[in-house]
Amino acid sequence: MLQRLLGVATLAVGIDSAWADDRALDALLGDVDHGEFGQGFDQASRTVHMPKATIPMLSPGTAEATRRAVEVYDRIVVRGGWPEVSKVLELRRGTTHSSVAELRSRLAISGDLDPNASAVENDIYDSYLEEAVRRFQARHGLTIDGIVHEATFDAMNVPAATRRDQLKVNIERLKTLSGNLGPRYVVCNIPAARIEAIEHEVAVSRHTGVVGKPARPSPDIDSKIIEINFNPYWTVPASIVRKDLIPRMQDQPDYLTQNHIRILDAAHRELQPSQINWYSEDATNYTFKQDPGSQNSLGSIRINFPSAYGVYMHDTPLKNLFGDDFRFHSSGCVRVQNVRHLVAWLLAETKGWSAADIDRVVKSGEQKTARLAKPVPLHWVYVTAWSGADGVVQFREDIYGRDGLGAPAIPPTTKL
Repeated sequence: MLQRLLGVATLAVGIDSAWADDRALDALLGDVDHGEFGQGFDQASRTVHMPKATIPMLSPGTAEATRRAVEVYDRIVVRGGWPEVSKVLELRRGTTHSSVAELRSRLAISGDLDPNASAVENDIYDSYLEEAVRRFQARHGLTIDGIVHEATFDAMNVPAATRRDQLKVNIERLKTLSGNLGPRYVVCNIPAARIEAIEHEVAVSRHTGVVGKPARPSPDIDSKIIEINFNPYWTVPASIVRKDLIPRMQDQPDYLTQNHIRILDAAHRELQPSQINWYSEDATNYTFKQDPGSQNSLGSIRINFPSAYGVYMHDTPLKNLFGDDFRFHSSGCVRVQNVRHLVAWLLAETKGWSAADIDRVVKSGEQKTARLAKPVPLHWVYVTAWSGADGVVQFREDIYGRDGLGAPAIPPTTKL
């Protein structure tokens, strides 16, 4: 068994002999106790590095790196794949449990755990295993806490053949997407719920996102960001009026008043909620407009671009959602964490819109629009598996079922 683990872990190393160093990992994890393996063990023998923060998901070499990863995963599949890890409530550093042996084997085969550490024959969750779990979580877009809980168990127990097939499916997508994207652009990878600002093939900033729920998916988009609205009104889309607002008003008649949403007729006259029959389609004939402020669904900023789908990117008052592993809650638009940082970058070439100017306008509550001096290309893409220039193979769940490989590992119905 050990020889098989050693052989497969060596395959994982072979994806790219020039993987980046892991000073970033050291900074993230801090000092650890190397115990019986000696002070140099972990530094000298890591097999998989943490994803490098400055490497864009899309680059000219992504498709080829992903093709090489398929060859590695082919060999893992031929050798029997990896074992399923028996689920418990959670595994963390210091835990003693029979599942720990399965966890060691699983992570050694995928290259996240050094094979020498996997040879330890005990059921204690030690510091080496914790670091391996952190690497696994980073590669799968999960919270990097070194604790094996439900989402991490689910991702680990996806068969090796399915992960290999995910890589194959995405090669064609990547060939289409990773051509000449220009010197400056924004990418939102929908399955990752992650936004990147790219400048000269470097990810200058990354932002956690919240994207469309499976029932209302975010679309693929190729467009250009043209303007930023500060302290915007929110006009409720007709689809949300029909699917969400009418049922909510049937249960909570004071919902509109509490959330500062006004009803306007065709002549822009304001109506009271009591004037609408909420048990009919009558409400779809009116405009619902939410005032700017702390409760506004768009937060303080909206990012606009031409689109046939009527979607946009925006701030949100529901900041807690950015901390979830499952971030598929919107009706198609994309919410952006630390959106002011992204907007400052977007407006860097637009006179009169420094970071200080942006902060001042947001704090004032004044409604203003900034048109970009140079529109910035924007791409919303659907990529569930790839290998970047850092050689790290990454996976995200096929939340919209577009890979054709079965149900996602994290069932959407359990989180919404």
